[in-house]
Amino acid sequence: MSIPMIHANHVFGLEASVVNNVFYFDDQSIMYPAGSGCVRYNIDQKWQKLFPGSEKCQGMLALALSPNRRYLAISEKGERAMVAIYDIQHDQSKKKKLLSVNDLQAQEFVSIAFSPDSKYLIAQSGKPDWTLIYWLWKKQKIIGVMKTTTNANPVYQISFNPQDNTQICVVGDGVLKLLRYSDGNLKQTNFQKLELQNFLAHAWMPEDRIIVGTDMGKLYLFELAELHWEYTIMLDVRKSASVSQLPSLPPPQPKVTAITIYSKGFMCSAGPGVVYIFERGEEKDTFKKIRVVKIPQDPYSTDPTQAEQQEMSTLSLSPSEEALVVSTNKSQLYCITLSSAEISKGELAYFEFLSQSFHSNIITGLDICIRKPLVATSSVDRSVRLWNYETNALELYKEFQEEAYSVAIHPSGLYILVGFSDKLRLMNLLIDDIRTFKEFTVRSCRECSFSNGGHRFAVVNGNVIHIHSTTTFENLVNLKGHNGKIRAIIWNPDDSKLISCGMDGAVYEWNTLTGKRESECVLKSCSYTGLCITPDSKTIFAVGSDRTLKEITDSQIIREVSSNDVAYTCVVMSHSGRMLFIGTVNGSVRCMKIPLPVKPEWNEYQAHAGPITKMVITFDDLHLLTVSEDACLVFWKIIDKEGRVLKRDKEVGHAEEILITKLDLQEKNQMTLELKTRVEELKMENEYQLRLKDMNYSDKIKELTEKFIQEMESLKTKNQVLKTDKDKIEIKHKEDTVIILDKHAKDIEDLESINNQKLMLEYEKYQELQLKSQRMQEDYERQLTEMDESKSQALEELTEYYETKLQEKCTLIEQLQEESRQQIKEADETKKQIEEDADREIQDIKIKYERNLRDEKEANLRLKGETGIMRKKFTSLQKEIEDKQGEIEKLKSEHQKLHGVIRSLEKDIQGLKKEILERDETIQDKEKRIYDLKKKNQELEKFKFVLDYKIKELKRQIEPRENDIKEMKEQIQQMETELELFHKHNTQLELNIGELKQKLKATEAEMRKEMEKVRNVESVVKRFKTDLYNCVAFIQEPKKLKESIWQVYAKYVPQSEVFEIAAVDSDIQREFGRQRNHLEKSIATLQKKLLKDTEIHRADNVHIMQENVALIKEINDLRHELKVSRIKVHDLEVALGSIRKNKKPCAVEFKDNCSRSGAVSRLHFDHESERIIELQRQEIKQLREEIPGKEEAQSVGMLPVLSI
Repeated sequence: MSIPMIHANHVFGLEASVVNNVFYFDDQSIMYPAGSGCVRYNIDQKWQKLFPGSEKCQGMLALALSPNRRYLAISEKGERAMVAIYDIQHDQSKKKKLLSVNDLQAQEFVSIAFSPDSKYLIAQSGKPDWTLIYWLWKKQKIIGVMKTTTNANPVYQISFNPQDNTQICVVGDGVLKLLRYSDGNLKQTNFQKLELQNFLAHAWMPEDRIIVGTDMGKLYLFELAELHWEYTIMLDVRKSASVSQLPSLPPPQPKVTAITIYSKGFMCSAGPGVVYIFERGEEKDTFKKIRVVKIPQDPYSTDPTQAEQQEMSTLSLSPSEEALVVSTNKSQLYCITLSSAEISKGELAYFEFLSQSFHSNIITGLDICIRKPLVATSSVDRSVRLWNYETNALELYKEFQEEAYSVAIHPSGLYILVGFSDKLRLMNLLIDDIRTFKEFTVRSCRECSFSNGGHRFAVVNGNVIHIHSTTTFENLVNLKGHNGKIRAIIWNPDDSKLISCGMDGAVYEWNTLTGKRESECVLKSCSYTGLCITPDSKTIFAVGSDRTLKEITDSQIIREVSSNDVAYTCVVMSHSGRMLFIGTVNGSVRCMKIPLPVKPEWNEYQAHAGPITKMVITFDDLHLLTVSEDACLVFWKIIDKEGRVLKRDKEVGHAEEILITKLDLQEKNQMTLELKTRVEELKMENEYQLRLKDMNYSDKIKELTEKFIQEMESLKTKNQVLKTDKDKIEIKHKEDTVIILDKHAKDIEDLESINNQKLMLEYEKYQELQLKSQRMQEDYERQLTEMDESKSQALEELTEYYETKLQEKCTLIEQLQEESRQQIKEADETKKQIEEDADREIQDIKIKYERNLRDEKEANLRLKGETGIMRKKFTSLQKEIEDKQGEIEKLKSEHQKLHGVIRSLEKDIQGLKKEILERDETIQDKEKRIYDLKKKNQELEKFKFVLDYKIKELKRQIEPRENDIKEMKEQIQQMETELELFHKHNTQLELNIGELKQKLKATEAEMRKEMEKVRNVESVVKRFKTDLYNCVAFIQEPKKLKESIWQVYAKYVPQSEVFEIAAVDSDIQREFGRQRNHLEKSIATLQKKLLKDTEIHRADNVHIMQENVALIKEINDLRHELKVSRIKVHDLEVALGSIRKNKKPCAVEFKDNCSRSGAVSRLHFDHESERIIELQRQEIKQLREEIPGKEEAQSVGMLPVLSI
């Protein structure tokens, strides 16, 4: 069989941390990040297409879709910041470009955006750079770079102006900038002065306007960097009954985290779970709130109001503006059709789930049902969910008060077992709810599993496995043996065995009937995380922290397959036993065939952005299901090489039974009866109302027919009047046309006579011009003949002249051809350079002219606005002129004062000049001193040779000390072996003491029980005395006294137990005395043993103390000698350093020529001496660290004698 292949069929989840994490691809489909890739989801047909991320990607940070909806840009986190661009138009989406910057220190791009023509891309890097990069992305060319923040304030969003490639807006914490690209640089245009706030989101509106939102719920509208409109969002806080019992919390801030634009205005998030829709107002640059849309409460949660507290991450509007999709910080997608919102105008509108709700935190548990196509998942987000892997839908979910760590579904699909942080709960899966019917006191159960038959289930409690009966809930067997936490358990196919693995590196095989361990495989260097078993129950495959796949048979590891430095988290095998799937830490799935080949081979598929926590295969081996720490659930289809789904061995029919409680059935039956009666009543009412309406309509019809008849008659009379008027007008029109035709005929005759006269005059002029032209032709012919003769003579002379020149120039041409060949080569090179320069100039010119056009348009708009402003300013300026005239007089007086200050400063300048002259003299003195020091340097070089000889002598002195240190190390090793022996003795003694303490606790517990019995007897005696005292009152009446005594006897002495109590009390006293004597004897023997052991240890400890004292003395001596040697070495280093600093070039030449070999040896000696000193320091540190350990061992050895 070939290596199995898988294909990602459906992904449930959303990466909430990604910026711009949902957008419309077209009206029917959206795109959002899930796992390690991006998902395209068709809303109507419910299908998905996955675009996987790059191999070395450590997670996505931001998304951007080009305006032409062809390219998808993904900001990926890795060793360095990268932007991957994909072509998503074609079926096989290919990575077009991978953009990165070499000099950038940041490891991430926080926000990215495409230009309106999709040719350019901008990316904002994260800390510590906070640099904005402007790319011509198809050529991978950086056009512009700019640092957006000087301080460490974060930037949240960047965007292009939808009508202008060169205009960019940047917002962040205390950052609001409008940038323009011109002349190859990004330049900032200043906004109107405004208090710096935490700007979270922005969007471009028509006419180059920007709407900006803050974390305090404020909206600002800017046009050409000037503030035109401001709005403050006020939250409507409503207290619920559940919240009123809790202490009052501060109201949440209405953060504007997302803004989107539509044709009539804009939409924005207005605090947790709320979206405001604004429309343009009647006045210019004003907007009014027309609608509020909220996230509804979650009926399946213990606290339904939690859903309303979600913060909006992204708003996305469909291209047709019919639907709005919202993503939240809890990894949920909501939508609303705006047509339905318009119907409920003025009322509150509510969002709906786009497809289904997702997990919002790490998924911890996964299990599959045999009889139904159901998958159960549990998560740290306190929810348990049931999914259908055939319909790719969420069947049922419920949120609880505690975190869910593990889940197991019964093979019948009717029950579910969930391990919470406080208890383990067995629950019924009802038609619309998950209800608990049995609880077990197992805290933080990380693993649980039903047997394949469903009659038993296994639960992990720390390092113990409990097996319970599903019908009686009785604890059948407890499996103890693991020393660490158990990480995985699995039943074999016939439920006779249970296999477990844990953090202690042990894989145990248990007999589930007897509870005995049948086989074991322990490898302490590996902490196992997952295992699986073959269908024949002979081979176990396990994975763990040592990054290998282990094949275990008969308690021995037969084979280990390396993972190429990738840690495995879990492993699962197909029910056929021919396929193996392994989950990794980086979120990929590896597929292998069974039996394992000699050379490790696998197919690897990436879908998750975090470590895979659980994996499961369906009963028919057609689907693989994986969950991860990225809160995503992936359904994979198992296929062959040709992409076909594997054939099923057996067709398994799925059960359709569901659970429903008796109360629910009764309520629904009552509801149906009530609804039926209500329907019948409504039918009667409707029939009666229809009859009434028919009566009313018949009367109205009669009235309307009468009105129409009257109106028809009146219209007929009007029509006849209009016809007569029409006939009269036609007669008048005919008469007028006859008169106009007569006038027109006369005018034509007059015009013909005038034109004939003009034609005769023109004909005469034409004949005169013809005569003139004939005379001119004759003159020109004569001139041409004369010219031909002169030209023929001139041609002959010129031919002779030019033939001589031709011969001369042929020689020149040959020379020029050679020169031209060289020039052509040069021209080609210059041509290439000129073309490149021309392309650059063309682009610059285009940008310049576009900029000029936009500047002129902006200037026109500014001038229009400024004219109105200037009129207002004119009046204010007149007032300011008067104020400033007064200020001018003040400034004149200040001007006179400043003149006095200038004079004083001039005097100071003269004083400073004198100081400069004095300092020049001091510089000359110092130069003389430098000359003297250079002479001293030459003398120090002579001393250098003497110092080298002394260093050699010191080296000889150090060698015997190294031998002493080696001897000391050997003594220390001997001491360590003795210490280990003492530790073993101490541990044995501690175990004995622990057993004695347990026995003492048992005796104390028995003493307490006996004391309670004594107290009970005393209370009975007191009551008996009171009853006797009451009996004494009847001493004179014997009958009553007899009756009262019989009552007391019946009360305190039951006849059936009299003899039994006497026999039992005597047996208990004998047994108690026997056990007490035995315990007293054992305590006495143990005390004697303790005294002997303490005396032995005292002698040993005294010996160790003496040796430690001797070692400490030797260490102190060595320290003293080290200090002396350090001082000598330091003096030598100082002398050598001063020589190197003050060296002359001539001294260097002298040194190179005379003693090169001597210098090299001295350098080697310097390095060796430093290395020896460092080794000695390390050994002294080790000795110091070992001394307190030995002192503690001595204190542990001298334990105090127990006084029992």
